[in-house]
Amino acid sequence: MQQLKPSLALDMMGGDFGPQSTIPAALAALQEFPHLQLVLCGDQPVLEQALKLAGVVDEPRIRFVHSTEQVLMADKPALALRSKRESAMRHALELVEQEQVHACVSAGNTGALIAIAHYVLKMLNGVERPALISALPSCQGNPVYMLDLGATVNCDADTLFQFAMMGAVMAEQVIGIKAPRVALLNMGEEEIKGSDQIKRASQLLTECNGLNYIGYIEGNDIFSGKADVIVCDGFVGNVALKTCEGVAKLIIKRAQQSIKQRPLAALLSWLFKPVLKSLYQGMNPDHYNGASLIGLRGIVVKSHGNATKDAFLSAIRQAVREVERQVPAKIKDRLEQVLIDKA
Repeated sequence: MQQLKPSLALDMMGGDFGPQSTIPAALAALQEFPHLQLVLCGDQPVLEQALKLAGVVDEPRIRFVHSTEQVLMADKPALALRSKRESAMRHALELVEQEQVHACVSAGNTGALIAIAHYVLKMLNGVERPALISALPSCQGNPVYMLDLGATVNCDADTLFQFAMMGAVMAEQVIGIKAPRVALLNMGEEEIKGSDQIKRASQLLTECNGLNYIGYIEGNDIFSGKADVIVCDGFVGNVALKTCEGVAKLIIKRAQQSIKQRPLAALLSWLFKPVLKSLYQGMNPDHYNGASLIGLRGIVVKSHGNATKDAFLSAIRQAVREVERQVPAKIKDRLEQVLIDKA
């Protein structure tokens, strides 16, 4: 069987750092994935100069799509959709729609990416709204998928049900978990807790035979490993994610400060260096960077706006995994089966 050669379109100009982080990440990805093909979307002279400074003059696995506009982080989504048709973000998404590449990765304006992706790629049949989903660390070792992280702020019960189905497919295909445990994020585990939409979504999930639904989960159990997929609306998910990232950075910072302030701790730190390094890697948001915008007719991975080289590389890895496992097609098949069962 011939090996798939994944091809990605990268929005090279998005995010806080642009080519400063996207160029080294792209080069690292080419080294890591021998069959990877990249289309770099952005200001071509700027990108070529950055590659030249990195010692790369002629790389056959790289081609360019020159973009004369840039979606700024402060741009409103509607403005970006209507007026930035020659932006790197738009070009990258259009390459996916035209099937010239398998996936798109961008660290740009999240609202603009969602709006343009929705317009250019359209939704899968049976999906009303897209969702941002990302893997988070857990106490059990395996990552836990959480969605929605900000694509759809207000969700009705049917939308939460669709998110649960898509999240289960992600866990199955990307991490290889059979019958992943799916939970709704709620203010308590009791059945009487939560809004009417949450209760209705719970009823729909309970009645779905093809899903391993385990009920409600509280915020303090997000990292416990009790669930493999955690479902919520975009407002709750985004606040929870940003809070978790802030806490992770706080713990890492406090540990570093404690070692510096205590001579004995600094003296003994070399003994615990492997443990501290492992702890840092497990909690560092860069290692879990890359939220997938699922429910679309194509693969779109959103990197943090302040993504470093390692963080953008993590998002590229996520896109490659989804391409290799054909995630949109698997979601489409699962949703179609659910619709048939309901009929």
